[in-house]
Amino acid sequence: MLFSNRDLKKLIIPLIIEQVLALTIGIFDTMMVSQCGQSAVSGVSIVDGLNVLIINIFSALATGGAVVCSQYIGKKDEKMACHSAKQLLFTILGLSLVIMVLCMVFNGNLLNLIFGHIESDVMAYARTYFFFSALSYPFIGLFNGGAALFRSMGNSQVAMTNSFYMNIGNIVLNYLFIFILNMSVKGAAIATLLSRMFCSFIILYMLLNKEHIVHIDTYLKYKFDFSTVKRILKIGIPNGLENGMFQMGKILVQRLVSTFGTAAIAAHAVAFSLTSIAVVPGMALGLAILTVVGQCIGANDYQQAKYYTKKLMIIAYISTIVSAGILLVGVRYILRFYALPQATANLAVSMVSLHCVFDFIVWPMAFSFPNALRAANDATFTMIVSTFSMWTFRFALSYVFALYLHMGVIGVWWAMIVDWIFRSICFMIRYKSNKWMNRTLV
Repeated sequence: MLFSNRDLKKLIIPLIIEQVLALTIGIFDTMMVSQCGQSAVSGVSIVDGLNVLIINIFSALATGGAVVCSQYIGKKDEKMACHSAKQLLFTILGLSLVIMVLCMVFNGNLLNLIFGHIESDVMAYARTYFFFSALSYPFIGLFNGGAALFRSMGNSQVAMTNSFYMNIGNIVLNYLFIFILNMSVKGAAIATLLSRMFCSFIILYMLLNKEHIVHIDTYLKYKFDFSTVKRILKIGIPNGLENGMFQMGKILVQRLVSTFGTAAIAAHAVAFSLTSIAVVPGMALGLAILTVVGQCIGANDYQQAKYYTKKLMIIAYISTIVSAGILLVGVRYILRFYALPQATANLAVSMVSLHCVFDFIVWPMAFSFPNALRAANDATFTMIVSTFSMWTFRFALSYVFALYLHMGVIGVWWAMIVDWIFRSICFMIRYKSNKWMNRTLV
C-alpha cells in the first residue's frame, strides 16, 4: 500500500488544523471589525466574497500543480516534480500580479458593477478593505502554491505551522490597528496583508531545501516551459473556471441578499463565516484525496485509488458530523462574541442550523468527493457539473425561493442545499461508471 494509516494521520491531522487556521483569519477579522458596527461588517463581508473568488483562482492553479507533482512522485520522477513546482509558482506569481493591479485600479468600479447600489457607509468600508486586500493577492497566491507543493509530498505540517503563525500575527496586528490605533476596517486589511506577506516568504524559503522530494533550485533563474504549464492548466483551468463560476454565483447571490438590508447582509456574512468551520474536516479530506489519489494514479494503481477514496470519504463524513454537530449545539454561545442585534443573531442561527443539518448528509459528497475525479485528470467533468448546478440551482433558484416564494434570505440557503444534492448525485454516477479511469496526465 502506498500510504499506511500513520502516513494518512500525518497528512490529514495537520490539514484539518491548517484549514481551521486559514478560516479563522476571516472570522477574527469579522469579529473584531464587528466592534465598529454593522456597516463595517457588511463592507468586509462584501469584499470577502470577491477575495474568496480570487483566492480560489490561485487555489485552482495550485491544485493543478499539486496533481501534476503528485503523479510525478507516484512515478518516482523527482526531477520533473521539481521542474513542475517551479513552473507553478512563477505562473501563480504572474497571474496574481495582473489581478492585483486590475483590482487596485478599478476598485470602486468593480464593487459598483457587482453589487450595485448599497448604503454609502458600507461601500466606503468595502472600497478601503478591497484596496488593501488586492495588495495581498501575490502573497496569497504564492503561499497557496507552496502549501500545495508540500501537500503533494504528503507533508501538510509545513502549511499548518505557517498558517498558525499567520493567525497569531493577524490577531496581534488586528488588535493593534483596530483597538489601539483606531484604524477600523483599514487596520484589519493591513493586518491580514502583513501576516500573509510574512508567511509566503517563509514557505518559499522552505522550498529551497533540497532534502524535500519537491524543491526549488533557485528563484533567480526561470525559463517558461509551455508543455509543463499546459499540464498544470489542464487541471487548473477547469478547476479555476469551476471555482470562479461558483464564487461569482455566490457573489451575485450576495447581491440579492443585500436587497434585504444591512441586518440580512450581516447575518449572512456571520453565518457563512461560522459554517465554514463546520466543513473544515471535509475540506481537509478533499485536499488529502488530491495527494493520495494523485500518487496512486501516477503509480497507475486504480485499485488503491478506489480503496483510499472510500477510506478517506468515510473519515470525511465522520469528522464533518462531529464538527457540524458541535457548531449546531454551540452556535448561540458563539454568536455572543459578535456585536449583533438580537434579530440579526436569530437570523444567523437559522442559517447555521440549516447548513449543519445538511452537512451531516451531503456536503462531503458534493465537495470532498470530486477531488478523487480531479486527481485522476477528470476535472472537466467536475467543472461542467458544478457550473451547471451553480447557475441553475444556487443562483436561479435563490431568486425563485427568496422573491417568488417570499422566503427571504433563508430561501437563498435552501437553494444552496438543492445545489449540493444535485452535485452529489452526478459525482457518484460518474465515479461508479469508471469513466474517470485511464486519463493519463504525466
